[in-house]
Amino acid sequence: MPAPDQITLLSLCRIPDLNWNLIAREAMRPDGLDLLLKGEFTEEPATTEARTAIQEAKPRLKTMREEVKRMVTPLLESGARLTTVLDKDYPLNLREIFNRPPFLFYRGQLREDDAVSVAVVGTREPTEDGVKRARRMAKMLAERNVTVLSGLARGIDTAAHRATLDAGGRTIAVLGSGLNKIYPPENDDLAQQISKRGAVVSQFWPDAPPIQFNFPRRNVTMSGLGQGTVVIEASATSGAKMQARLALEHGKKVFLLESLVDTREWARKYLKRGAIKVSKAEEILKLLRSSEEIRARTRQTYQVSLTFK
Repeated sequence: MPAPDQITLLSLCRIPDLNWNLIAREAMRPDGLDLLLKGEFTEEPATTEARTAIQEAKPRLKTMREEVKRMVTPLLESGARLTTVLDKDYPLNLREIFNRPPFLFYRGQLREDDAVSVAVVGTREPTEDGVKRARRMAKMLAERNVTVLSGLARGIDTAAHRATLDAGGRTIAVLGSGLNKIYPPENDDLAQQISKRGAVVSQFWPDAPPIQFNFPRRNVTMSGLGQGTVVIEASATSGAKMQARLALEHGKKVFLLESLVDTREWARKYLKRGAIKVSKAEEILKLLRSSEEIRARTRQTYQVSLTFK
């Protein structure tokens, strides 16, 4: 059973047209949930519609709480877990981005040392060389105790997850669907393996389907979970390129393989925006912070606004 504050937070996320990122930011204030329920926001004047939405939803709040319990309790009873921006175990790196999700469901384990993490991403239709590069990069990172993030998609993502597991490392899969709707379905066994050696994470309701709108939001969260993103192989219209852009916006590191820079104009342009060309894991490792450094930075940044249980 979710904790009462978790139920309240998730109930607010059931209100139509209420921005979840706004809920997450406001809920992290001292007494944030109580202030949200009163329709009091710090972000003005963009919250007029949000205030109206909450006031109109108040008569249904008890019903929404019951809906959340019915939806979430079976998932948690099956062994899944829940963390929210109100909780201590909410990932450190994710707290640093402005568009963090208010909650995460996950199978497996999220650990503080997952703060030393890098996303390895790329096309769903990679070349043979691209798969080899993804596997090599993931293996080298895993062997150096870096948690490898990816999106469980076909192609580069699958190669990165499998190589990390083969190397005995930790990997986290960030879904574009609910935990009950693993996508693509052929990676269901892989997801189970990942949950035993890392975590499978979703920011969506348990039965949410893998609709197109979800994947950009998934990329936001994957960028936020890591200290950086390394792009192996990707076209100018790919989700991997989108994640590189998001990572730059988040102030994260963006690493582009030398082979990608040599073949893609968009990658060369991203170097001018602050991306870093790399050919081996050592070039990435020297730019990563320790989990202790990240925790200290997070405490300093949010010491006033964070409310831990």
